[in-house]
Amino acid sequence: MLSEIKKHKLKKILKELGSIKGRHTELVTVYIPQGYPLSEIINQIRSEQGTAENIKSKQVRKNVVSALEKILRHLQLYNKTPENGLAIFCGNVSQEEGKTNIKLWAIEPPEPIKVKLYWCDQVFRLEPLEEFIKEKEVYGIICLDKSEADIAFLVGKKINIISHQESIVPGKTRAGGQSSARFSRVREGLKHDWLKNVAEIAERTFSQEKNLIGIIISGPGPIKEEFAKGDYLRTDLKNKIIGIVDTGYTGEYGLEETIERAKDIISEASVTKEKNLLKEFFTMLQKGEGVTYGREETLKALRAGALKTLLLSESLEDESIEEECRNYGTELKIISEDTREGQQFKELCGIGGILRYKINF
Repeated sequence: MLSEIKKHKLKKILKELGSIKGRHTELVTVYIPQGYPLSEIINQIRSEQGTAENIKSKQVRKNVVSALEKILRHLQLYNKTPENGLAIFCGNVSQEEGKTNIKLWAIEPPEPIKVKLYWCDQVFRLEPLEEFIKEKEVYGIICLDKSEADIAFLVGKKINIISHQESIVPGKTRAGGQSSARFSRVREGLKHDWLKNVAEIAERTFSQEKNLIGIIISGPGPIKEEFAKGDYLRTDLKNKIIGIVDTGYTGEYGLEETIERAKDIISEASVTKEKNLLKEFFTMLQKGEGVTYGREETLKALRAGALKTLLLSESLEDESIEEECRNYGTELKIISEDTREGQQFKELCGIGGILRYKINF
């Protein structure tokens, strides 16, 4: 399984590569699968060099040929294809017309590459590597009451709202001139149509997610139980309901509240583990014992061997800190900035730790 540290590093590189847009079709992507003969790839690149000589634009031709030459020189550094294969990205990254800046990235992936690919385009092809960092922990959330509903995914530690719907179901107060029985029938009919509509949107949304672990139904009133237990969702999705939780709100805050109140249901999810870790950190910080925060004090504790766990906001990821953690037997936790607690940690310090024992600075 890909560790959080490796995943974060790969995510960072892919973000950089994804931001690059070529001025012309001159960015080269090469994927060499696990166990594939390197000599065959080298021969293919040489063949592509010959084809590139036919490119009409002199500047584009020069840039593509130069990129291919740089790839060939890099491949000659290897005796054989690396254990998990190899991904190479190379091309002119200059944004100034007529200027050349050929850069190369070579990535030995954390898991085996299965695809063989040569591609020349205005963007790099990142899909095979993006599969490695794609979150496998995916939960569906339907947070609703009689007035509105939000359908969302909890993907890793981030809530992605897919759809927000508002209903026309009236309150229980009877409209003037209508009999109580007739009003009740109209209201029940509208409520049934409302729940049916929510179910149809949820089915379209959740059916497309192959990594869906389970569905959580939430909301502030009894309508959520009626929705979950009624014949609204298809049987296959109904069987994926893993919990029904009470919230005080719907909307964005209601979704946040759903995650908090469903933490026992999704106790093994990474978002729950991270929230619990940060809760422990903030509780100890409030008591003034057992933790350190801020870069200088945290690194002092680390180098004294006193740090059990180092917490680091993902935007501050630092390879030297990772190396030091390995040297001192300290667990490193990269803290997401997609949760409210993660944002609070970043605003407080962005780096801190839980101590093995008390230390005087």
